[in-house]
Amino acid sequence: MIVIGLVLVAAVVVLVALPFLREPVATDDRLDAPTDADARRLALIEERDHALAALKELEFDHRTGKVDDADYRELVGPLRQAAAVALRSLDPPQE
Repeated sequence: MIVIGLVLVAAVVVLVALPFLREPVATDDRLDAPTDADARRLALIEERDHALAALKELEFDHRTGKVDDADYRELVGPLRQAAAVALRSLDPPQE
């Protein structure tokens, strides 16, 4: 009788522990999981925000005198170009 009880307890312990012993599933099963297009759009939005924040900081530093005119002219062009590329990438094609 005790042996049957021990076997039953061992079986219950194994059944309860089984979900915790399995390898986790690597797939994303969320209903609102971002698609590849969503992930690309989020990356473009981050690029845009980074470029615009860098431009804003450069403008502020130039106005407060931390960046002189020569350095400002050298730095503002590439930042504006990066911001323009990011903005164009986010806009849908106009036909």
